[in-house]
Parts: sequence; C-alpha cells; structure tokens
Amino acid sequence: MADGEESLARPPGRDTQVVCGDEVECELDVRHSELRIATIAPRRGALYRSDSRGLGELMAANLTLLAIVVAPLPEPDFFIVDRYLAAAQCAGIRAAVLLNKAELPLDDSTATALRTYGQLGLEVLRVSAQTHSGLTALRALLHDQTSVLVGQSGVGKSSLSRVLVPESAANVGALLRDDEGRHTTTAIRLYALPDGGAIIDSPGVRDFAPAIDRLDAPTLGFADVAALSTGCRFADCRHLREPECAVRDAVGTTLDARRYESYRRLRRLYERLQPAPGSRAGR
Repeated sequence: MADGEESLARPPGRDTQVVCGDEVECELDVRHSELRIATIAPRRGALYRSDSRGLGELMAANLTLLAIVVAPLPEPDFFIVDRYLAAAQCAGIRAAVLLNKAELPLDDSTATALRTYGQLGLEVLRVSAQTHSGLTALRALLHDQTSVLVGQSGVGKSSLSRVLVPESAANVGALLRDDEGRHTTTAIRLYALPDGGAIIDSPGVRDFAPAIDRLDAPTLGFADVAALSTGCRFADCRHLREPECAVRDAVGTTLDARRYESYRRLRRLYERLQPAPGSRAGR
C-alpha cells in the first residue's frame, strides 16, 4: 500500500499472474473474510526471462531501473550481465552496473569489463555493503526509482538491501568454500526506500536468458552492435558470418571482443529457441 502497510490478498484466479511491482486494486471478499485482488493496472517496464522452452516468464513489473550487481567474489560472469542489459534495453528500462564488495582487490579482466560498460554510457558504481563506501552515490541513483537488484548468487544484493533499508527482512548469507554464491534470497520482495522510491531484491542466479520473444530481433538489445550495424552491407545481417559486416570488422577495435562473443552466444540461443515453422507456438 502507498502508506507502507502490508496486507495479504488472494489472486483473482489461477490463470492470473501477479508479480512484484504490480499495481493492484483489492476488494474485501466478505464471504471468506479476506482481501481479493480485483484488477491489475497495465504494466510498464516489465522484466521477463526465458524458461527452458524459450517462453517468456514475467519476473517483475513497473520497473524504472535495473541495477545489475557484480563483485570480485564470486568471479563475475559478464555474459550474464550482458543478457540482463539486453533485456533492459528491449524493455525500455534504464540499467546500471554496481560493483559491490569494492573493498576487495579487482583483477584486470573485471576492471576492463567495467570500463567497457562505462564507455557504453552506463552508470557504473563501486559500492560496499561492508564498509558503506559509495552509498551516497547509490542512494542518489535509486532515488524515486522502482529498481530491482539482479545478479549472480553471493554478490551481496541482500546485503545492499539491508544497508539501504535497515528494517528489511533480507537474509544475508556467506560464500561457499569454492567461491560459488549460495542462494540466500528465495522470494522477490519490494522495499520502500526512506528517501523515496523502492527496491526489489531478487534471488541470485547462476544463469539468465532474456525472453526471446521480447528481444529486438536485429541486435538482441546490444546497443553497441546496433550502432555499428548501420554500416553492414545487408539490412538483415546477423553479424555472424555475413560478408561486409561492420560489426565483425569492428571487433577488437571499437567493439569489445568479449561483448561480441556475448552477442554471438545470445544469437545462437535466440535462434535455437525460435519455434519451428508450422509449430503451434509459431502460429
């Protein structure tokens, strides 16, 4: 509720999905003495992922900022970061990259990846839930936004939520001995920020694939690929093996080689999950 009060309400039916961030109207079910969700407002800024069949699965709604959290430990998987960025770009959601645990040493590959994201025009913040460094800039970034913290398990999303909203019930866990992050958040929750706005703390992931039916087909949400693609010989260039491809020609110079490999991997996944011609899903 707008005043911060929490109330339990029953979904309107089995076929109606309600997700974190939805704006709903409720009415009292007198017969069962409980609140029932009557309507769900049209969604804006919805984040979807692909399930194992390539179908879109709604994760959160009415987002204005996707904050992708990485850390020196566990080792960052920037292919996951790129896929979150692609989902945000295609959904019209602003995105930022947060390096948590900034008190830990940073290796060269992570520093290079963060510089690349900055060159793409993304906001890249270095913060620490442990030492509280960078929190002023983080609070300014989140002010009056409806943000979701996403990223690998163990990067400290729940720790950041607890620092930003001390009264939150976010659980905080430790890293396993093999530096793999343990899943410490099992449900998506929204917390009101003291200075305005809200953050959603989501479960950590070991992989992420954006919903393929919501991706921009030519460039899959890669802004750097989109900028270069205007120089390709063919308008329908996939930027894989086509001749006179401006995107492939730029790899290693104006296009980061790891970002291009990330695009290639998502392109292959995109094509593999496309419904077969004539199938029921493709009709």
